[in-house]
Amino acid sequence: MNRTLISAACCALFFLSSPSHAQQTSGIDLKTLDSAVRPQDDFYGYVNGIWTRNTEIPADKSTWGTYIELRETAQGQLRSVIDAAVKNPGKAGSETHKIADLYTSFMNEKARNAAGFKPLHGDLAHVAAIKDKKDLPALFAYLQRNSIQTPFSAGVSVDAQDPEQYTLNVGQSGLGLPDRDYYLKDDDVKLKGARDKYQQHIATLLAKSGDKDAATHAAQVLDIETRLAKVQWTRVQMRDPVKSYNRVDFDKFSELAPAFDWKAYFAASGMAPKASSAVVRQPSFLTGFSDVVAEVPLDAWKSYFTWRIIESYASYLDSDTVKERFAFEGTVLRGVPQSEPQWQLALRFTDSALSDAVGKLYVKTYLAPETKPRVMAMFNNFVASFKEGIDKLDWMGPETKKEAQAKLAALRPNIAYPDKWRDYSALKTQPNDLIANVRASRAWARQRNLDKLGKPVDREEWSMTPQTVNASYNPSLNAITIPAAILQPPFFNVKAEDAVNYGLLGITFGHEISHAFDDSGSQYDAKGRLRNWWTADDRAAFKARAAGLVKQYGSYSPVPGYFINGELTLGENIGDNSGLSLTLKAYQRSLGGKPSPVIDGLTGEQRLYIGFAQKWRAKLRPEAAIAQIKSDPHSPGEFRAKGTVMNQPGFYEAFGIKPGDPMYLPPEQRVIMW
Repeated sequence: MNRTLISAACCALFFLSSPSHAQQTSGIDLKTLDSAVRPQDDFYGYVNGIWTRNTEIPADKSTWGTYIELRETAQGQLRSVIDAAVKNPGKAGSETHKIADLYTSFMNEKARNAAGFKPLHGDLAHVAAIKDKKDLPALFAYLQRNSIQTPFSAGVSVDAQDPEQYTLNVGQSGLGLPDRDYYLKDDDVKLKGARDKYQQHIATLLAKSGDKDAATHAAQVLDIETRLAKVQWTRVQMRDPVKSYNRVDFDKFSELAPAFDWKAYFAASGMAPKASSAVVRQPSFLTGFSDVVAEVPLDAWKSYFTWRIIESYASYLDSDTVKERFAFEGTVLRGVPQSEPQWQLALRFTDSALSDAVGKLYVKTYLAPETKPRVMAMFNNFVASFKEGIDKLDWMGPETKKEAQAKLAALRPNIAYPDKWRDYSALKTQPNDLIANVRASRAWARQRNLDKLGKPVDREEWSMTPQTVNASYNPSLNAITIPAAILQPPFFNVKAEDAVNYGLLGITFGHEISHAFDDSGSQYDAKGRLRNWWTADDRAAFKARAAGLVKQYGSYSPVPGYFINGELTLGENIGDNSGLSLTLKAYQRSLGGKPSPVIDGLTGEQRLYIGFAQKWRAKLRPEAAIAQIKSDPHSPGEFRAKGTVMNQPGFYEAFGIKPGDPMYLPPEQRVIMW
């Protein structure tokens, strides 16, 4: 999943020590079932109607639902872990001491208010001292070392064409609003309104920093970002891994973007001589960026980078600056009226900077030792069901099936926590200087990333932390990651019977495994190499089915006038639809040929689908929903639940869905890829 979100197949092996079905509860939240709504009319309303009517989004949240509730649980758990570190930090230089330093420096509002913008004076002076555009490459390198946004990003990741090696990637960046549409859609009142308030926000913080001509400089910033937005690829275009892989030698970058001194940039960034080429994700953007460099005067670029510095550190400055940033980022863009408490913001910063150090303490405190092997058994059950499903596909030929089976067999499961943790010994922290800690953690992370150049790929490295409530699939490593934090109620409950655990937790296994075979992931082979392993006929059959999902989800409108982008959300929708189909197969496999038990008047299949829909219950503020539609490859929760079940033959059987029912789709319109 954000790629993006976890799993479900409590096979008999998983629950050898569980009580019998007669002793178990269904695990379904029966209080939310709305008896006034027929499941055949509105399944989401039937499952979540009472919850939807009675639930208010908390004042400090843009959305609320099952996932957010679990994240709040995990946040409370992390708080206890970090509080313990603060009370007993141990010796100086230890990981617990560094955790305490970062957290307490964030919480020291008195010191932050006294410092104001002073910690940024050095960076701002660096920008002010630039005399010529020839100085821009060195400035880009300097800012990127501190994770300050520039018009293009540059970082190291696994080489899609050679997944045993790392490569440098260069891609588009540089915008402050959620998507290019916010800059370019003049006919959209909400997007244009956000853009106008963004310019006011820039002017407010520029003035607060001492800028005497803040309004003019804010207009320059918006002009540059609009120019960049015009030449950026759309999010749909960026989903194509083949078109996004363009190997360019360093000495050829000047042909793509002649107005920028790439030789000076690669030298200043430390990327040369470790590397001599990079993968360019959006070549036409670099050409457009070059035109912007040539056309925009130096004074405007200085305004732009002054803003980028302020924006990058605004969350860590004095309380007035923090409030102004939230008023725009939180309220304008996401509709949230109230900021989260400071401890939660401090926790998020500490967790981000010292993720594995915090993760070790989290796992030690909150993960039962038997959980990891039990979930591995669950994973094996899903793989067996998927393997069987590939063999039965009627639209795929034997040559492609052989490749698909090889990829499935090579799939690596990362469950609960990594076997190897990151080393933070080189990261130096201070107890009362938050900006210094922000800089140190950013520089440490940047150097760690660049140090990968020239080294073989570490296939054991995780892309998520154990304390993350999410899950993911990495196509270059052919690995799924299921963190520890998601292996708890409401997604997994050892006291509940199998079906609901399948519907709530197991679906994520099905979803992430399906990502290996979605429209993007299916372009990588068993070793994680970007390679076409499909016959032409099989790929054509795949695309024909995918087109059905694009059409289906593109008809859904979570906010009046705003429709889900079926192409942008295609990969996640494939993951949901194929994943839920796989979840049912895995559940029925675990029954060993016996009928599912009836509990609370519901069959196992009914409880599985209800659990799935309860997982996706959510309420979003309109502003947050619009931002999600524009920028997020995931469909809003209601449509993930409703749209997915309408494609499932088992759903029709479980709830007696008939022609004429609003939840009915004709068989020829139902789409399950795998």
